[in-house]
Order: sequence, then structure tokens, then C-alpha cells
Amino acid sequence: MNETLRCDVAVIGAGTAGLAAERAARSNGASTLLIDPNFNGTTCATVGCMPSKLLIAASHAAHAAVSSRQFGIEVRDVRIDGKAVMQRVRTERDRFVRLTQESFDEIPDGVRLIGLAKFVDAGTLRLDNGRMIEAGSIVIASGSSPSVPEAFAKLGNRILTNETIFDLEDLPNSLAVIGSGSIGLELAQALARLGVEVTLFDNGNRLGGVRCDKVHAALKAAIEDDLYLVLNVELKPSTADDGIRIEWSGDSSGDATFDYALVATGRPPNLDSLNLAATGIVLDDNGVPEHDRETMRCGDSPIFLAGDAGHDLPLLHEASHDGAIAGRNAVSFPASIKADRFTAFSIVFTSPPVARIGKSEDDGVITGTAEFTDQGRARVEGVNQGVLTLYAAAPDGRLIGADLFTPASEHLAHIIAWAVQNGHTATQLLGMPFYHPTIEEGLKSALRTICGATPLALPTDQDRGAPSGA
Repeated sequence: MNETLRCDVAVIGAGTAGLAAERAARSNGASTLLIDPNFNGTTCATVGCMPSKLLIAASHAAHAAVSSRQFGIEVRDVRIDGKAVMQRVRTERDRFVRLTQESFDEIPDGVRLIGLAKFVDAGTLRLDNGRMIEAGSIVIASGSSPSVPEAFAKLGNRILTNETIFDLEDLPNSLAVIGSGSIGLELAQALARLGVEVTLFDNGNRLGGVRCDKVHAALKAAIEDDLYLVLNVELKPSTADDGIRIEWSGDSSGDATFDYALVATGRPPNLDSLNLAATGIVLDDNGVPEHDRETMRCGDSPIFLAGDAGHDLPLLHEASHDGAIAGRNAVSFPASIKADRFTAFSIVFTSPPVARIGKSEDDGVITGTAEFTDQGRARVEGVNQGVLTLYAAAPDGRLIGADLFTPASEHLAHIIAWAVQNGHTATQLLGMPFYHPTIEEGLKSALRTICGATPLALPTDQDRGAPSGA
């Protein structure tokens, strides 16, 4: 007879969200079980944030070498050692993974369970080894996996995803990237700057989820400087003797052969194997449990979601927050404590980065745009490109969001996100000190536009008469 284990809170998945949920539940006095098929580490460390940024860092070094002539410095005979690039990516990635795995040792004995979980009912799980778990509450933090359309999936090991590309021994000569979301954009540009002939395909016409037309135009122009961009097309892939052949039709048509195709068409949540039908919870049209973002609870059930499994905002800081909320509320079930959520905030680490913050449309929205082609510090550094647009609500000019593609936008975006979350107005932000010469000064013209469109007086602005570009 198979053993039945009992606990207050069971957590399915040991990624960022699952670890946060288990820790929150245990710290609030609950007995916990953390279930994972292999405890390999988080998505961020293994196949996401960290290996991608390692590849991007290499591309920054290569681009700096070949673009130094604008400063009167000529770097000759730049050679990219693809095997060395990929070896560093794997070595440093494995270090991050090892550190993540070492954190599992901090979990008390008896909490970790290796296995695949399936619901028997809303409070009972069965593992693939036959063990049963009865829990007062259950947190689903099962993560996500790459989506590969059937036409590509059948083409074998020439098809890559973000879970396999970092294991290449060498950089390919040519690569098709399918999908212009964050993964596709980041890796397409990085590999192109490392000497790979890259073509980026998408069946839509919008890159990276950018909402503002001016920001999108700047991003599109920059991406086209590095690679061949093909938008609004349908693809027909097939195998070729020397790689993958792709035919396309739509706004343009053609065909080409590539060493590999990187499919970056999204990462749906890992829910199919959980037998959610046994729980009685309501699923949306995508098969994701309907849940309250402020509590992470699924209806009136004792089931909670966290991280990529919720299909909300697949970002590490959101996953960690999800887990903390879900774990705490799993302990307090059936009571629920509503949590304030972060301002929506995402970054695509292109060069320069793309950032999207908060809302873009609201009643009485006011916009302010700043161009960086002639911004002082950006010109000094030779990175003078890009645009940002701020969105504010009338009548006081309270900031509600932004789209930006600018030098140092990952840092500017934090300033803007904090201002949005704290309910600051453009007037208040413009009243803060701006050191000269810095990229941050580039915010000023957009802030001034918003202030000028409100019935409120501008703040004291001591350097309003500063020369253009400064």
C-alpha cells in the first residue's frame, strides 16, 4: 500500500515562484512539501535570464570593438571565437545553476519530494511513484515550457529553443529566429553582433510589445541595422541537406536555408499533466485556472497559482512576488489577504534596451516624448539613438506608464516605474535634481511636455534655459 503524506501546504514546482511560496508558507508556521521532478534549478539560471545575458554581454564586447572608430580608435582584425563564446556562456551559467541548487540544501529534511504530481481532487495529489499527498492548500508553481509549432517540431535537432541554444558548441553561420518577443529580439540581435547571419521572422508587425509608434520605429530601425527583419509573414519550414529551409509569404515572400532555426514563439504554462479537471476550478480559454492576482487564489478553492503557471507576467520579480502571496494565503486559507501588486514593468535587453511600464492609455491621457539622437551624454558616449514616451493622467500629470528604447533605458525605466508606483506627477519628478551630463537628463523634455499640458504650474526648474542637447 502506497504511503500517504499530509501537510498544511503542498507546492508543485521548485522554481523561483515555488521556492518563494514554500518559504513563505513555512515561515508562517505551516508544514510544507515541495514537489519537483528533478530540482534542476530555476528557469532564470538554467535557460533564461542568466545564459541569455551572458551571450548578450559577449555581443556588447564584439560591437564595442567594431564600432570604436567613431572615437578615433581603430581595432583591427577583430576575431570572434564562437567556441570560446559559448564555453563561457555554459561555464558561467553552470555556476549560477550550482548556486541555485545549493540553496535547496537550506530546505529542511523531509520537505523536498522528487516526482511528478497530479491532482486527485482539490486537496489531494498523486505522485508518479504512487505516493499520495493530502494538503490543506496546494500552490501550483509548475513553470512554463517553450511552445514549438508542429511544422517546426518535426524537423529534428536543427530546431532550437531557449532551452537548447546555449548548449551549442559553436556559433552557427546562419540562424532563423521565429518570433519577435523578448527572447527572439534579445538573442537575434546578440547573435547577429557576434557574426551570425540572422533573419528574424514574425507573423505580426510589432516588435517586443512596444505600444508607442515613435518608440517602435526607433527599435525597428536599430534591429534592421544588425539583421534581416521579415514581418507580417507566414512560414513554411522544411529540412534541407545543410540545415533548415524556410519559405515565407505575406507582406514579402522568399526562401532561405539556415544552419538552425530558433523558435521563440512563447512559453505556455506547464499545466496539462496536472489533471486540473479533477479540482473543479474554472479554467480560462487557454486552460489556465482563473485566479485573483491580489491573492493568487483560484476561485473559492484551496488552490493557488504562482509564477509562469499563472500566465500573467512571466518575470522573475513577479514570480517571486506571486510565490510570497500564494504561500502566505495558502497558510491563511480560507481567509485571503489581498496584496498590492507591482506596477507592470518589463525590459527586453536589446542594445539599447526596450522597456515597457504601466499603462499607455487612460481617460485624459497626456504624453511626452523625448528623442535621444541629440541628447548630450548619449552623443558623448556615441550611443545617441532611441526615443521614450511617458504617459500621464489628467488633470495633474500623474505618471501612469512609459515605452522607451534609449541608452541606459534599463536604469531610466526603474526611475519611471518607481515614480508610477508611488503616484508621482511629472511636476514632482521634474522638481528632482538631475546631474549634468547624464542620460537621466533625457527625461526632462518629456516631463516638461506633460507639465505644459496640465493646468498646474511648472516647478522651479533652474536649468530650463540650458542649451539643447545638454
